[in-house]
Amino acid sequence: MHLLDNDSAKDRLRGVDTVNGSGLPPRSADARLLTSTTAPINDHLDALEAQSIYIFREAFARLKKLALLWSLGKDSNVMIWLARKAFFGRVPFPALHVDTGKKFPEMYAFRDRYGKEWELDLKIEPCPPIDAVDPTLPPAARSAARKTEGLKLALTKYGFDGLIAGIRRDEEATRAKERVFSPRGTEGGWDVRDQPPEFWDQFNASPPPGAHLRIHPILHWTEADIWAYTQRENIPIIPLYLARDGKRYRSLGDQDITNPVASTASNIEEILIELNGTKVPERAGRALDHETEDAFERLRVAGYL
Repeated sequence: MHLLDNDSAKDRLRGVDTVNGSGLPPRSADARLLTSTTAPINDHLDALEAQSIYIFREAFARLKKLALLWSLGKDSNVMIWLARKAFFGRVPFPALHVDTGKKFPEMYAFRDRYGKEWELDLKIEPCPPIDAVDPTLPPAARSAARKTEGLKLALTKYGFDGLIAGIRRDEEATRAKERVFSPRGTEGGWDVRDQPPEFWDQFNASPPPGAHLRIHPILHWTEADIWAYTQRENIPIIPLYLARDGKRYRSLGDQDITNPVASTASNIEEILIELNGTKVPERAGRALDHETEDAFERLRVAGYL
């Protein structure tokens, strides 16, 4: 049975007026007054939210040792928010930041502040040096692969059997082939040819011994959905996402392999308008996506997010 079929359960989880107990900020009066224009948008966001909460609860009920991968970007911040709604104001498993040591200062400031404010069980794990990474990869892919190796070390250290990750199908072609509950091999690898069917929200939650599952609660969301939900829920964001001097970041990674795109969007409303009219890919500012055609797929097969 779907965990959110009950109307009263939906009301409790949305957190609209639950000032006491949920730990989530109440929505503004304006946001609660649905007009004919905003009602379809909110119906859509409510459906996305309900499905994601269902996925969180399925993972928590069926796996023994979970962690939520927190990359500090817009997608993983929405995931933290959804997890707090799913479990009534707290995240009952660790938030894991696999740290390359090369993020923007604004990202580290955000992590330090909201890790405390959201009362996360934050685990910060380092990545190995670049010399430990496959030298045949092109430069940006090799730099990104440090996170894969750091994640493998964290898995060995903590023994997680499930990692909740904030990837979306619309981000990149390889990610479009993912499942919600995605099995990984004992070395963390991903086999695109061995993806279990997921009919009627029936998920395979039994990883082989020594392996783990990647759970993707926002796989069905789009970039515009993320921003619309962030706006509706008043979720904090990193200022780098907003335009400054005619540029902003659409996707955040390491400083040396992430670049801004041309933009005048200085608030979320303007970001949504911009997204509606742009043909520039979301990851246009990621150096990794401009390298050899198979670089990203090689990373994914090896366990990259």
